[in-house]
Amino acid sequence: MKPYAANLKDIQAAAQRIQPHIHRTPVFTSRTLDGFASRMLHFKCENFQRVGAFKMRGALNAVLSISDEAAAAGVVTHSSGNFAQAVAASAKIRGIPAHIVMPENAPAIKRRAVEGYGGRVITCEATLEARERTADQVRQETGATLLHPFDQDEVIAGQGTVAIELLEQVPQLEAVVVPVGGGGLISGVALALRELQPDIRIFAAEPRGADDAYRSKKAGRLIPQTDPNTIADGLLTSLGERTWPVIRDLVEQVIVVEDKAIMGAMRIVWERMKVIIEPSAATAVAACFSEEMKEIRGFSHMGVLLTGGNLDLEKIPFRDA
Repeated sequence: MKPYAANLKDIQAAAQRIQPHIHRTPVFTSRTLDGFASRMLHFKCENFQRVGAFKMRGALNAVLSISDEAAAAGVVTHSSGNFAQAVAASAKIRGIPAHIVMPENAPAIKRRAVEGYGGRVITCEATLEARERTADQVRQETGATLLHPFDQDEVIAGQGTVAIELLEQVPQLEAVVVPVGGGGLISGVALALRELQPDIRIFAAEPRGADDAYRSKKAGRLIPQTDPNTIADGLLTSLGERTWPVIRDLVEQVIVVEDKAIMGAMRIVWERMKVIIEPSAATAVAACFSEEMKEIRGFSHMGVLLTGGNLDLEKIPFRDA
């Protein structure tokens, strides 16, 4: 039995499965941002991925892994945005229905994108319990296969494919920092790197207003997210049963940053790199600029996962950054 949700063989199989349909995203650098971080940063730009986020990797691997018989009834998931878009786009690639449960406070730009990919949107209250309950109701009504946004083996394996690419693009990589919400991305990355190059140090970045990973690591047990409040809307979810053990065992440290720092980092990336990222992605950049990260020694080359670029510009208060 595998000790974790995926191993390198699973992740390599996922990479081969999804390769015809996704982008091999570029890695950018910036001397200016290196100066802010006091080390060399290598930005893996998943904001240039299909649907504008890394979520396409895990969603597509999950959708393509379903049997033909099950796929005929479609897929259902619950998501506030990026995974919703990814499932809708993946279902379109396979030619099957997609039922997407979205909380009523989900960004309008993400709902429109889901509908643009042909997904059927079902709204619900903005609580995890309501999302899960509504998704299960849709599953029972339609017979669709339920896909979890992050706590599913196929999803974690798909997200881990980004680490394979990053290591090929930056062979001198010594550390990575990954934003953490539900933990699917950082779990996949950690599980790939532990076999490909186990000496690479892995850090998580998390908003102060949704710091369940930090509190869980500190306590040594899973502490559920309660009443999260952060501008990084993609990082509001709690860790899962599959993602927590990976974070517990393989992530060195969780760096927590304030929303003001997230906004400042996002603005710097926009202004200096001319790259559009969303607050969830900027959380990793803010972590790199933090004094806590600067005080960690022993490496010079750090990979930074820019996880997505989907946001509602009308809700971004740049004057407060």
